[in-house]
Amino acid sequence: MSDKTTTPGTATGTPAGPLPEPLRFFGTTWVEHDGGYAGRRAGVAVGSLAAAVAACFVLRFAYQGLAIADVGTPVTVMVVVMFAVCSALAFRHTWDSFAKRPDPDRQASLRGLLAIGFVGSLLAYCFRALTEAPGERLNREEYEAAKDQYARRTTRRTGNPSKAKKSRKA
Repeated sequence: MSDKTTTPGTATGTPAGPLPEPLRFFGTTWVEHDGGYAGRRAGVAVGSLAAAVAACFVLRFAYQGLAIADVGTPVTVMVVVMFAVCSALAFRHTWDSFAKRPDPDRQASLRGLLAIGFVGSLLAYCFRALTEAPGERLNREEYEAAKDQYARRTTRRTGNPSKAKKSRKA
C-alpha cells in the first residue's frame, strides 16, 4: 500500500491520515461497504463466471479444431492437460494474491502461465467475489495498520516525561 497522507488543515478539506487503496471495479467502496458495494460484488461474480464460461466455449472450439485437424491423441491429450494444469496453477496463484502481495519478479515469470490458465484466474475472482471484494481483506489489513501507525505518530503525550516516577532498581 502506498503511504498516501494529507496534511491537516489543507485547503481541500480532506482528512489527515492514510487513504484507502482503490480496488478494481470497487474503488474505495470496500471500506464502508457503501456506494453499491453489494451490487458490484454480485456483478463481478456473475461477470467473471460468464467470462469463464465463454472462455471454456472458446477452448472447446480449439479442441474441436484439433480433432478436425487429426493431430493425434498424444497432442490432444497434451493440450488438454496443459490447459487444465495451467488453469489450476493460475487459480491458486490468483487466490493467494488476494491474501498477500505477489512478488513482482515471480509475477513477471508466471505471466505466460497465467495467460494460458486464464480460466482459473477468472474462477478465483468469481469465488472470492462471493464472500468479499477480491483483495479486500489484504487492503483492509494494510489500511488499518496504516491508520494505527498514523494515530501513534500523531498522538500527543500528556504531561512532562522528566517528572515521571522513575522505577527503582531492586
